[in-house]
Amino acid sequence: MTATATFHAYDDLVDRVRAGALGPDPATLRIAVAFTTRQAVHHEGRETGYRNEVLSLRLAEAVGSCAVEPGELPDSALDDCVGADVAHLLRHPLLPVRVAALDAYLLHITPHTPEHGALPVPLPAGSSLEKSRVRARAVVELLDLPAGATVLVVGVVNSLLEALRSRGLRYLPSDLKGGTTEWGEPVLTDALAAAGSCDALLVSGMTLGNGTFEPLRRHAASHGKQLVAFAQTGSAVLPRLLGHGVSAVCAEPYPFFWLDGGPGTVHRYGCPGGAR
Repeated sequence: MTATATFHAYDDLVDRVRAGALGPDPATLRIAVAFTTRQAVHHEGRETGYRNEVLSLRLAEAVGSCAVEPGELPDSALDDCVGADVAHLLRHPLLPVRVAALDAYLLHITPHTPEHGALPVPLPAGSSLEKSRVRARAVVELLDLPAGATVLVVGVVNSLLEALRSRGLRYLPSDLKGGTTEWGEPVLTDALAAAGSCDALLVSGMTLGNGTFEPLRRHAASHGKQLVAFAQTGSAVLPRLLGHGVSAVCAEPYPFFWLDGGPGTVHRYGCPGGAR
């Protein structure tokens, strides 16, 4: 297995990429395709539904992605990205553009392979709910906790909450949108304020795109807590922070499980006890 450099903080990683310290000069690499994926879903048997919107940038064989709140990304963002070089986009005024560009660059130079520390986990063909539940188990297995421990879940996914329940783990759900879970539990809107009362953190990569990730990483690092990330956003970014507040990552690059009924793959980093 080839050692892949990790970094103490997100900004440190960005600075090194801008300087061309990890691979090709980002000013020499251009984005060929920019697109958004919008989804609305209501699983059978679930009381509530939700919507997703993701910005994706194609760099050679790699697709970097960043989720955004539906309707918040201006159409002009796609025009800004197409044909632009990565160095330029790493300085774009919109944070989701910067995150997607960084993700595309890192996925281009370090794809999700065992040589770079990734352990593939197959997702079987099936309905969106069936695949969601398999993915959720793959994510929750990355938490090395005894039954009864409390997990802060940042970015509410009901299948993840269901998987935590099956492990006998307690949780505090948090999401900037607020609301309630499938089981009527209130969803907190200030994740950092709740972090102190939790034993571990389970964090969506979407926190990279809304600017809330770094305070959570610093909290985990300073208190010696596990932080497991489930990452469609920044699937190639978050593994670069392993050992610096991030204990494990379940990385899922585009195309995501909800786009296709066929088999798929997620990639795990930092598996406790070699879990597969």
